[in-house]
Amino acid sequence: MEALINNNSSVDLTGFTDDEKNRIKEISAKINIDDAQETLQYGVSAQKSIASFSDNILNTVRSKDSGYVGDMLTDLLLNVKEMDVDNLAPTKGGFFSKIPFLGSLVDSAKKFVAKYDKISVQIDKVTDKLDNARMELLKDISMFDNLYKKNLEYFRELNILITAGKLKVKECHETIIPQQEEKIKAAAENEAPMEAQALSDIQQKVNRFDKNLHNLLLSRNIALQTGPQIRLVQNANQELVEKIQSSILNTIPLWKNQIVIALGLYKQQKALQLQREVSDTTNELLRKNAEMLKANMTGIAKESERGIVDIETLRKTNADLISTIEETLNIQREGRNKRVEVEKELLKMESDLKNKLLTLK
Repeated sequence: MEALINNNSSVDLTGFTDDEKNRIKEISAKINIDDAQETLQYGVSAQKSIASFSDNILNTVRSKDSGYVGDMLTDLLLNVKEMDVDNLAPTKGGFFSKIPFLGSLVDSAKKFVAKYDKISVQIDKVTDKLDNARMELLKDISMFDNLYKKNLEYFRELNILITAGKLKVKECHETIIPQQEEKIKAAAENEAPMEAQALSDIQQKVNRFDKNLHNLLLSRNIALQTGPQIRLVQNANQELVEKIQSSILNTIPLWKNQIVIALGLYKQQKALQLQREVSDTTNELLRKNAEMLKANMTGIAKESERGIVDIETLRKTNADLISTIEETLNIQREGRNKRVEVEKELLKMESDLKNKLLTLK
């Protein structure tokens, strides 16, 4: 809303409201170029308001140090990084780890949970501080809105005063000064020097008033620059609020959920390991029973040879023994094949689960 004016052109009132145009004309009409005190003080109150307002903004920005928010966000990040899920693994070695079904309980899970509880408390404290900082920043954002509106009022007021002053300068150049020049031409020879001095006085007064208007233009430029500065600080606060809200509402809950999922997966892994150990023990027991059966049957056969035995009975016993051994071997073979297939399927399931988890990241 800038009125482009020079001494030889009309005043452009484009952009002013009707009320503002009427006010500009009223102010211009009341300006008395002959009153040196009035012309020197023209717009001074508005300039003082701008200066005072700029000082208030500077003091406000200085007192609102938001650097501590960045420090808290950094502390939050460091606390989250302390929870290394890769360390969630069984502790190898040690006396208790060698005891079956007891060693599986002696691992880093308890240490991990204890560390999580400790860091979780710290994170909750940082979260509370961040939430308080968020509320303060929201208040500051509202405060900057009020500052921006106030600065805009000062800018418009200066624009009105400058335009009104330029109208008066234009009037002086187009009306008052030409009238005085006519008086010089019409004056008697002895009165001409006085009229010429009056013309010089008017020109000097107009020139000084025009310089004062230039100072008002500088003040208006300060107000013009202050607006974007206020918005820059306000936008920085808004970005901080967004980061804080994202951390409180998204990052921290997601982090906690992932810790719970990691613990659940760890328990599943432990259960699978335990089941594998039970299967291995069962297989070992079957192998030992087969060996004992073979040894017993061989001993019985040898003892049978020591006495008189009916050949038909011996043949039947021998055939039954062979059949038993063959069936046992077949059963073992089928069981072994099935176990191999089951192991392959388990490996495939583990691989699919691992790939799926990787894609979720």
